[in-house]
Amino acid sequence: MDIHGIDHIELYVGDARQAAFYFGTAVGFQLRGQGGPETGLDGQRSLLLTQGDIRMVLTTGLTAEHPATEYVRRHGDGIAVVAFEVDDAAGAYAELVARGATGVTAPRTWTGADAEVVTAEVGGFGDVLHRLVERRGDRAEFLPGAVELAPAAGAGQKLLLDVDHLAVCVPPGQLAATVAHYQRVFGFREIFTEHIEVAGQAMNSTVVQSDSERVTLVLLEPDTSRRPGQIDAFLTAHHGAGVQHLGLRTDDIVTAVGALAERGVRFAGTPATYYDDLERRVGTVDAPLDRLCELGILVDRDHGGQLLQIFTESMHVRRTLFLELIERRGARTFGSGNIKALYEAKERELAAAGATPGVGAGTARGVGA
Repeated sequence: MDIHGIDHIELYVGDARQAAFYFGTAVGFQLRGQGGPETGLDGQRSLLLTQGDIRMVLTTGLTAEHPATEYVRRHGDGIAVVAFEVDDAAGAYAELVARGATGVTAPRTWTGADAEVVTAEVGGFGDVLHRLVERRGDRAEFLPGAVELAPAAGAGQKLLLDVDHLAVCVPPGQLAATVAHYQRVFGFREIFTEHIEVAGQAMNSTVVQSDSERVTLVLLEPDTSRRPGQIDAFLTAHHGAGVQHLGLRTDDIVTAVGALAERGVRFAGTPATYYDDLERRVGTVDAPLDRLCELGILVDRDHGGQLLQIFTESMHVRRTLFLELIERRGARTFGSGNIKALYEAKERELAAAGATPGVGAGTARGVGA
């Protein structure tokens, strides 16, 4: 079984049209299709949004019994399905179940005039499912007969290109088992692991990746021997394991962040002192430092090169799911070096203001993957 990449992401939300307005107006996605009871999607309303190679489905349950209704009741708006592109959905489903995956939805074929799509679903982590998607014929047809496509409203500005990774929080004590599950069942490889400590908080992080290198999960677990931090806060508000943030790749982060900020997207703040010794830490950066500082863009490096990243504030009432914009300039890791740099910058800022050092521990929120 080969997992070629992420076919789409599906969010279960309280109001699909309201969520689509935000992702369209603020983040630059285009509405490309819709489906509901009139198209055979019983008990739900789904909207398809696209940007670059990113396909995002927003689904609201229309009945109390629909899984989306229950998901939103328990977790709030969030990513409920991560769909994998495969060559043979029925074969992959059988193989995954044989390896120990929980079968959720048996293979089903969706047929149109120019395309055929086969889907099946298995359990992933927490209440998140993995949908297996096999496409034949016209790949522009998302789900023939069930999602009616709308004409593209112009070319649109493709600021965001594809899904770089998903950061997943799991309860304490579950990281090793989750890693082993993705290795044994899905054939993922462990590519990176570390223990991150800052300001009395700590977490364990392991990155697993498909053989195609097109699906990457950053798995995060709080270290309960230290004081509670951002991972604990997510698990409490989300009521269990889930996707903390969605990393979206861009090839021009300065332009992308500037455009999204003008449209009303709010980004996590970065103290100006973070940039005082930036080039000493990461080398020469091929971008104006004053512009990076103005926008709050972070820079890290690994053996492969540099990484530019920034995190949005959560757009949800529970302050759970948020987005990361990421530009890779050779780097293959996820910017964990920025946690320490951000904390030290906040310490300098507080010291300069005459405040008590150690108060700024919260500035590392959202960083670490």
